[in-house]
Amino acid sequence: MNLTCARARAYGAATIINAIGLGKGAAFGIGLWSEAKVELKKTGGVKVTVKNGPGEDTTLAQKTVSLVLKRLNLDLGAEVTVESNIPVARGLKSSSAASNAIALATVKAANADLDDFEIINLAVEASITAKVTVTGAFDDACASYLGGVVVTDNVGRRLIKRFSPPSELEAVVYVPSSRRYTIDVNVESLRRISPLTEVLWREALEGRYWIAMTLNGYIHSVALNQNPEIALEALRLGAVAAGLSGKGPSVVAVADREVSVLIEKAWRKPGVTVLKAPINNRKAEVL
Repeated sequence: MNLTCARARAYGAATIINAIGLGKGAAFGIGLWSEAKVELKKTGGVKVTVKNGPGEDTTLAQKTVSLVLKRLNLDLGAEVTVESNIPVARGLKSSSAASNAIALATVKAANADLDDFEIINLAVEASITAKVTVTGAFDDACASYLGGVVVTDNVGRRLIKRFSPPSELEAVVYVPSSRRYTIDVNVESLRRISPLTEVLWREALEGRYWIAMTLNGYIHSVALNQNPEIALEALRLGAVAAGLSGKGPSVVAVADREVSVLIEKAWRKPGVTVLKAPINNRKAEVL
């Protein structure tokens, strides 16, 4: 085969329903991104460069490329370059976006033809193998790759429903300097609240996903010892929804542009970065 190079982009996402304790989840795409360049080589293993995070663990990138090449029955090496503006280990699905972008770029570089869900599942498998996720994060991977609001069965890896939320809404993201890795989360504490999470998952499935996001964020903030007042402040200012994203520590508010300015101003303080991004309804793409 002719060895080629390809670039792809996948997007960030935020939590509507935390899937860790329940095994079912929901998430929505936001306009932060991860890009991957993959150049296939005849030999040499998988070499990874993270442009804006030279100290980051590259296991996920290596596992993703290896799994895609194995699926395609190709015995090749690769050079991978990853660049992202998604803060790492803050609950903003940086791992899902990176593995999606790398998987898509690897498929394209190999001139192969896999459908969207084959690519998503390879990215999910890589995340499990690299131990950056408890559940496989199928909801996060779908929101990152497909855009919009997705409601999923993570255990069965099924997309149950997808919505396209209004494009005039923005995500405002409260990003503290601390990190929180999924591997460190007490899963049992989240399983105890799964009956509540189940009710909210069904609300999301019926299209009341912003209400579900707000209530999910509150109960998971309490369960994970995170501060619920950050989201409540955004709600008092007029946010459509606000809550803890994933296991935190980031909090995401959804609001129209006028209200998002007020939230951004209120949330700015020492040790906190506030990001704004559009709601993303676009699919991952080859660049």
